[in-house]
Amino acid sequence: MQVFLNQLVYFGFLQSFFLLFVYLVSPKNRENVNGYIVFFIIILTVGLSSRVAYLSGIVENNYRWVVFSEFATLMFGPTVYLFTKSSLYGERFKTQNLYHYLPAVVYNAFVVMFFIWPSDEELQARTDSGEQLRNVMLFVGVGLVYNVTYWYRSVRLFRKFKTKLESEISYVVQSRFFNNFLIAVGGCLLCWFTMYLLSLAGIQLLNKLAWQTVWMSLALIILFIAFYVLRSPELFKVTELSKVKKYSNSRLSHSDLEQLELRLKELMVEKKPYLNAKLLKAELAEMLEVSSPEVARLLNERIGMNFFEYVNYYRVKEFVELAKSEKYKNLTMFGLAQEAGFNSKTTFNKSFKNLMGKSPSEYFKNQTS
Repeated sequence: MQVFLNQLVYFGFLQSFFLLFVYLVSPKNRENVNGYIVFFIIILTVGLSSRVAYLSGIVENNYRWVVFSEFATLMFGPTVYLFTKSSLYGERFKTQNLYHYLPAVVYNAFVVMFFIWPSDEELQARTDSGEQLRNVMLFVGVGLVYNVTYWYRSVRLFRKFKTKLESEISYVVQSRFFNNFLIAVGGCLLCWFTMYLLSLAGIQLLNKLAWQTVWMSLALIILFIAFYVLRSPELFKVTELSKVKKYSNSRLSHSDLEQLELRLKELMVEKKPYLNAKLLKAELAEMLEVSSPEVARLLNERIGMNFFEYVNYYRVKEFVELAKSEKYKNLTMFGLAQEAGFNSKTTFNKSFKNLMGKSPSEYFKNQTS
């Protein structure tokens, strides 16, 4: 078991370098990638570095090298928060965001003062007197509280985003990623909290196991990010600039787009053009008295979906309303889907699951139970 855990840490550490190589070497990736995710990977790499050095025997149990990973401790939580905020709400880096890292600067100065600067003799004397253990517990406690606070703020941001998602529409895959991402980070903090409690209780055997779990959880977060990099690389890219470039020739101002968005929502609610299973973007543009590229810009910039995703969103909403109506209670689910504007069972099932998070049968089973 110990060998497996060590190999997992090694693999996560190497994977972090691979991700940094992918992001930083390619000029295209370097330009588009969200800088916070790169910084987050660097922080995880620093956190794992001392463990890898210890396992490999390079540092020969040098205490100061083990402390090196502490430099990343108070940068963990703020980076999770800023990455969540910038990704979900499209906020770019601002100089004032650096204030989130000021406590980390102070914390690291104290780490140097208490654990790196003193001589070996002074460190040994502190260890023998028990003072060093008290210092360690204080620093670990501060780091834990700080990171849990920022994780909680990230969760609140995500919940706010999910509420908006239900009424405004956005990318479901983004929602799923951050749900899993914050669970993974929460799991890491839980391991950290467990280790802290065991240390306070003086349970040394379990304490060692808890420490290993913390390292393992850091490695798993890196592997989790790597999985999504391969599956949905757009999650880690900054897309707003490319959208502005793409529609730079559009005659619509941001104010015009706001008004057009209101008109589009009013059109979808009152005239229900989505009930036409063969509805085209050009037809929707004609109803709004604008061009097709301007409809595309509206959907991409203001709403965050393409034409088919947007139309199918309203079809799913219509399907749910029809399913609750006595008038259509004798129709099959696909019959209801056709009434809502779908002409393909596969498209209907896929759209419904993407938007509602479950299949139609699962959704209505939960509604009736």
